[in-house]
Amino acid sequence: MTSDPIDQRAFARIDRIPLGILFMVSATAMFAISSAISKWQLESFSVVEVLSYRAIGSLAVVAALILPRTGLSVFRTERLGQHLGRNGTQCVAQCCIMLAFSLMPLAGAVAINFTSPLFATLFAALYLKEKVGWARAVALAAGFVGILFVASPGADSFSLGALFALGNAVLFGSVTAAVRGLSKTESTETLTMYQMVILAGAFTLPLPFFFTWPTATGLLILVGNGMINGLGQYWWTRSLSLAPPAAVGPFFYTSIVWALLLGFLFWGDVPTVGLLAGSAIVVGSGLFLLWHESAKKARTLEEAMKAD
Repeated sequence: MTSDPIDQRAFARIDRIPLGILFMVSATAMFAISSAISKWQLESFSVVEVLSYRAIGSLAVVAALILPRTGLSVFRTERLGQHLGRNGTQCVAQCCIMLAFSLMPLAGAVAINFTSPLFATLFAALYLKEKVGWARAVALAAGFVGILFVASPGADSFSLGALFALGNAVLFGSVTAAVRGLSKTESTETLTMYQMVILAGAFTLPLPFFFTWPTATGLLILVGNGMINGLGQYWWTRSLSLAPPAAVGPFFYTSIVWALLLGFLFWGDVPTVGLLAGSAIVVGSGLFLLWHESAKKARTLEEAMKAD
């Protein structure tokens, strides 16, 4: 990509939904693998250590993908404060999901995180002045019902893990809406580089207080996990810059397949009826929202064409 930066931003704002969906599905596969590795690492390392190495590895891979094509001009922005706010929120969200991984089965945490696209729709209404409407309200309510099935209140540790997973979903939803808003003027490369630099700095600063010496193999896995996550982050950001959250967000749900498979293979987690039912409700609410948004957009386009 050697074209003028202004042209790149204009290109990024064109809705290319099929390509956005492809990037989202590919990102979920990377996230699921990274989540499984992180859950395994949390048995030996602190949350801060896992997150710091993952952030460093992610920064390395996205810098290798982006900087040779853009140089330091990728950091040129007039919205630094919004980059800091978005990524500060993401720091807290990542801490929440790591704590959830340490307290509950992988698929359960992932299923609760499925409500993040619904929260993204809510925050888009707040940040981007989009109307909520009855369909979005119904989808949000159904999402909460699904969470109750997945969380299965009663076991203290599982409920605490579910609360951390829900906290991540809410915060991640706000980040999703913020990315969509920032992508009006910021390229995918700028959004991703600021994310990786800020996260790496935020998680590395407290590392000396939580540091334990990893083995050579452990270090390789820690950094490799970050590289896998970095590729997923780049594809995820690219997806949101290519298409609206209502279009690509529901495809985030494909990660449940990977989470169920990895959870069973590595921890012997057999999905419960509550997990499957709750996941179905959450996924169904997201797909309903996608159908409603698509139909609404089609009607608007048809009315505009008739008016012309």
